[in-house]
Amino acid sequence: MIRSLEAYLRAVGPRALGWYGDDEGDWRELDTAGWAHIWRELHERSGLVVELSDTPSDACQYAFEYFGKPLDSPFFIHQSGAVCAVSFWLPPEYLEKHGPARVRELALELAAPLPFNSGHASLAINALTQLLGVSAGLRPWCFRYPGMDVPDLGNLSMSIGTRVRGVYWLTFLGQPVLGGLGGAAGLRSRLSSPDISVQEMEGERAVVTLGEWPEAGDTEQGHDLPLHRELARVLEPWLYQRRIPWNGFTQEDMRRWERRFLD
Repeated sequence: MIRSLEAYLRAVGPRALGWYGDDEGDWRELDTAGWAHIWRELHERSGLVVELSDTPSDACQYAFEYFGKPLDSPFFIHQSGAVCAVSFWLPPEYLEKHGPARVRELALELAAPLPFNSGHASLAINALTQLLGVSAGLRPWCFRYPGMDVPDLGNLSMSIGTRVRGVYWLTFLGQPVLGGLGGAAGLRSRLSSPDISVQEMEGERAVVTLGEWPEAGDTEQGHDLPLHRELARVLEPWLYQRRIPWNGFTQEDMRRWERRFLD
């Protein structure tokens, strides 16, 4: 994870992240002393939450989130779905400036050192969903643009286990899912579209790429993302289903969202 963060900082520049969340939930400046604290924590503690951002008060452009857990502790031994999880944020301007090939290359560089079960890279809705009413306000946009991710890493990391979050522009697969598909070759044999590629990665892992660019789709315009639908049908037995809906979503809304490429 530390190697991935170092790669991210090389790509975006050391000044892209300027703030970190402390143990009390307050934001502090990520100056020389702040970085020394962050590196020390990452090297010495396995169970910690690290949040780094370019802004302390608004929806971020650049961000790093890490939800680490001591999975061998008594609390987590009985939490079979709990995992460590990490995310890296880029603004759309980065994609527009450097192009999708560079973003894909960076995603592969970030993923390479991580012992992941699954992961993804996608366009995402960037909003302060922890604030009251925000999730409900996003509901119509979620269903109009099915290719968008709605990040919820902290809660997701408590229950996803080895299942797959969904299908995205880049979908990273490790074990046991990739093994259940017969490896990269077995997965490739189940996909017919020439616009879907399956690339093997070291350590019995693979990444599936859906087209050249990430797409949001638009159900009002009939853009229902057929490549996503094809991959979703293959991965359906391993897809994650959230037990508790987001604020502003009913249980049926949640089911409809998670099965948006299947029904």
